[in-house]
Amino acid sequence: MKKLLLLIALSFVSLVFAQQLQSPDGKFVMNFSIQNGGFPTYQLNYKGKEIIKPSKLGFELKTKDTPANDARNFLNNNFAITGSETAKFDETWTPVWGETKTIRNNYNEILIHLKQSGTDRLVDVRFRLFDDGLGFRYEFPQQKNLVYFTIKEEKTQFAMTGDHTAYWIPGDYDTQEYNYTTSKLSEVRGLMAKSYEKGNVSQTSFSPTAVQTSLMLKTKDGVYINLHEAALIDYSCMHLNLDDKNFVFESWLTPDSHGDKGKMQAPRHTPWRTIIVSDDARNILASKLTYNLNDPSKIENTSWIKPTKYVGVWWEMISGKSSWAYTDEYPSVQLGVTDYSKAKPNGKHGANNGNVRRYIDFAAKNGFDAVLVEGWNIGWEDWFGNDKDYVFDFVTPYPDFDIKALNNYAHSKGIKLIMHHETSGSIRNYERHMDAAYKLMNKYGYDAVKSGYVGNILPVGETHYSQWTNNHYQYAIEKAADYKIMVNAHEAVRPTGIARTYPNLIGNESARGTEYQAFGNDRNNPNHTAILPFTRLIGGPMDYTPGIFQMDVTNGSHVNATIANQLALYVTMYSPLQMAADFPENYEKFPDAFQFIKDVAVDWDDSKYLEAEPGQYITVARKAKGTDKWFVGNVSGYKPFKSKISFDFLDKGKQYIATIYSDAKDADYLKNTQAYSIRKVVVTSKSKLEQLSVPGGGYAISIIPVKDKAELKGLETL
Repeated sequence: MKKLLLLIALSFVSLVFAQQLQSPDGKFVMNFSIQNGGFPTYQLNYKGKEIIKPSKLGFELKTKDTPANDARNFLNNNFAITGSETAKFDETWTPVWGETKTIRNNYNEILIHLKQSGTDRLVDVRFRLFDDGLGFRYEFPQQKNLVYFTIKEEKTQFAMTGDHTAYWIPGDYDTQEYNYTTSKLSEVRGLMAKSYEKGNVSQTSFSPTAVQTSLMLKTKDGVYINLHEAALIDYSCMHLNLDDKNFVFESWLTPDSHGDKGKMQAPRHTPWRTIIVSDDARNILASKLTYNLNDPSKIENTSWIKPTKYVGVWWEMISGKSSWAYTDEYPSVQLGVTDYSKAKPNGKHGANNGNVRRYIDFAAKNGFDAVLVEGWNIGWEDWFGNDKDYVFDFVTPYPDFDIKALNNYAHSKGIKLIMHHETSGSIRNYERHMDAAYKLMNKYGYDAVKSGYVGNILPVGETHYSQWTNNHYQYAIEKAADYKIMVNAHEAVRPTGIARTYPNLIGNESARGTEYQAFGNDRNNPNHTAILPFTRLIGGPMDYTPGIFQMDVTNGSHVNATIANQLALYVTMYSPLQMAADFPENYEKFPDAFQFIKDVAVDWDDSKYLEAEPGQYITVARKAKGTDKWFVGNVSGYKPFKSKISFDFLDKGKQYIATIYSDAKDADYLKNTQAYSIRKVVVTSKSKLEQLSVPGGGYAISIIPVKDKAELKGLETL
């Protein structure tokens, strides 16, 4: 009888301390409970399978004048549920730019109220369960016992169910610019030293088992799991530290220069922690969960935000043909002191009037929107590696760059120039000059800026992903919006869907881009672009700068890709900001292949992920905004891939001409990179295609509706 009463009592306790939430389609179930000791815990199932084992939540705080083990330092135990609220939400919203014309935001929600015994501190945890995964965040309501506080560490866990395959880059406070490693979780520790590639100009590792988000995982039974965060605002970037004996990830925040990981003031909330899950890899790529966890646009009039296809004075500096600096005479320069009118030009400066006009002419001739020019402003002679605070003023051009005349020339040809603001990590200096720099852009008709944060962050001791630095990136985005300027931030924190709230954030780098292909032995792996859409692009688009046709680079390096692969990236690597990165003369050598870059859209009404497997292959079809044109892209990894697709996404009863740009049979990403084939066929919604992509290769297709039956003459029907 006593045992029966005990079981009844335990059952009553579990009911009191447990909450459950289902996704709208019922495939996900999240269970929340309070474990012994008052530890808040969540667990996630998908289609009846456990995806996240019981995982603890909470924080360790940094409290003044208390010993390290003092109970007041811990905000992760001795909690009880005091109440909960549930809600349902279903809307369809229209992004300013994107992969689809509309996005559905449909979730079930539970807000759980917690109170800590002994301190009476209050913490709420809000869970939103979508048909593609889970998002949750901590919320700190207004209260007397928790007002200003400092986070020593967030203790959020993601307990895996086994030794999953992971696609990862090492944890780092300063860079995401790594090749990805594919391994079992149990192998991360042994591979960390090899994966931590030296050569990034600013990098700070901190653990032999830490990895970065967005982290892609695959279970032995074929379930794909993605761990990331959404709406990273006024908080430090989250890494994941792995307990490789128990396969439990725990959040690891980026510290500031004092070692603190978050300065908080209630009422307040954290970013969302996200878990996207599917047994079909294509659904991971199609998920909009990250965007849906961000607030709607705070920019009311977005008519000035325009997807852009551009060329630029950039690759010639990256590849060693030209320089950013105007002169080689001075070992150091000082703004306002150095007289550049008396300096001897080095003859290699890329941002000169004649060269920029050449790019403007090329852009206008080939239907591009804009030209990026790097190295136009004074200060590049000693810009890097000197902890130099007053490094650029962002308004003073070199003697051979006539900012007014060049802008007039560009505008006369229907071309805009894209501004470049490299900060060299001196954030304080950039904020010091930001208003003047944006006013200059307004004066001359620049509507977009590429900003950069190369090198260590100043003031000394800060890193690229701390709360303090993240607040700067956000400040720059919001300040740019005041001036109606679009931002493409390089070396900044990886995106977390903030572009929904501030759609003028039209691009980011925040991963290894094409530039690394010019860095000798430190090149991108052939499967790099078959992983990035599963990882980096989960939070937003990437300015990957594709389109290289001459794979043997001026400085002796080599691009690990085929021309067909480079064409496909305009479809597989989604971005509303796309660059044709190679020299004009290299495109003029291959005008038939270059035609695809000229034709391909940068904004879309619909996207269909046709084939996908992380690191091996991705095939995507996209419908150009406001048209009946479709474009398809496929990239492969280390192995050849035989793509098999149906054109059932096309309108029934209509005929289209498909121009297929593919790898030649003997193409090779190392030895025969420029071998490609182009053929035209007629396709309908009933057509099917089998197409081989070589390792590091791919294919691209433009699909245009037939307007005149005469266009069909001589073409076979697929």
